[in-house]
Amino acid sequence: MAAPLAERMRPTLLSELAGQAHLTGENSILRTAIDQQVIPSMILWGPPGTGKTTIANIIAHAVSAPFFTLSAISAGVKEVREVIEKAKYSPKAILFIDEIHRFSKSQQDALLGAVEKGTITLIGATTENPSFEVNSALLSRCQVYVLKPLSDDDLAKLLHASVTQDPILKSLTIEIKDYNALLRLSGGDARKLLNLFELVVTTHSTDNNIEITDEMVMDTAQTKLAMYDKTGEQHYDIISAFIKSIRGSDPNAAVYWLARMIEGGEDIKFIARRLVILASEDIGNANPTALVLANTCFDAVIKIGYPEARIILSQCATYLAASPKSNASYKAINDAMNEVRQSGDLSVPLHIRNAPTRLMKDMGYGLGYQYAHDYEHNFAAQEFLPEKLSGRKFYDPGKNAREEEMRKFLRDKWKDKYRY
Repeated sequence: MAAPLAERMRPTLLSELAGQAHLTGENSILRTAIDQQVIPSMILWGPPGTGKTTIANIIAHAVSAPFFTLSAISAGVKEVREVIEKAKYSPKAILFIDEIHRFSKSQQDALLGAVEKGTITLIGATTENPSFEVNSALLSRCQVYVLKPLSDDDLAKLLHASVTQDPILKSLTIEIKDYNALLRLSGGDARKLLNLFELVVTTHSTDNNIEITDEMVMDTAQTKLAMYDKTGEQHYDIISAFIKSIRGSDPNAAVYWLARMIEGGEDIKFIARRLVILASEDIGNANPTALVLANTCFDAVIKIGYPEARIILSQCATYLAASPKSNASYKAINDAMNEVRQSGDLSVPLHIRNAPTRLMKDMGYGLGYQYAHDYEHNFAAQEFLPEKLSGRKFYDPGKNAREEEMRKFLRDKWKDKYRY
């Protein structure tokens, strides 16, 4: 029995890979690494069907390295240790772990020593943000490369290549009259695209002259392809629509996109985590209770699970959508971090340094510090920033009732220093 079309069309050279030119094109990071035969441990992060497994295979072939594969869905610590033991006798061994975000902390910890010593070169593939799903210790030992969703042009070229190069399909006379349905249903996933295309061709293979139309594709697909793929492009588009609806104070749109994710079986932790981030990023001090509710929502949906978790998510989403908005805190930390990058490690003023020893006190640490609670209204005007940044304002309260109260408080305290 022939392998699926997506497997038959899997590239063996970087030059054959669809998309990802920023990683695999001339003078790119991965191409340079292969040319120099120096492959770092890496995490490939991107939507399904964008080439993560293919890139791992190409790298291993190009550097003639022993290639071990594990799936995080079925492998455990035992399997990881067995591969590491084999790798000790296989110089330059590469271990590819698909869906590495599904590995537990103990499973990821089992990789640390081997990666650090160079016993294995790890290539992990994930559709989830590795900052959240991969241990920081392991992440620090890997380069993270982001794969982009394939463009319509990339996918169309794949279809053309399959018709002209695949031994089975090129024996037929195939004309693709319409591309829209194939591209839309695949959601940027090359594997899904090619498998759907093969399904359409196979269904009509009694006729050696096949004209592919949108109507033919939709009739063939019917309910075989979900319109929401929780690991594909729809996943990214719909969560974006959900967040933007809440940010835009539209609870009706918010619950619609929430329903789309729930019906598609989206991970409730993913939805709840995004609500916690939004509560701080887009609402912040305009309504501090928003963060409390979002955090409680996160805890509650994990305890309750589907289907009842939908009610908790709906309550939180509609509350956040109907809350006043402010990104002042978000802007404040970004501005402060930009300043740190530009001005470097400025000295902490002596009067607000800690002085746990006699020597430090003799050097002036803590000298002149005014303990706020010793003063009227629990406030003493003094300098807390490095001298070079004196008067630099990072936090500018938003234009909403809660933060206007904060603005008045700060203006009364700091007078003209920060110009609130």
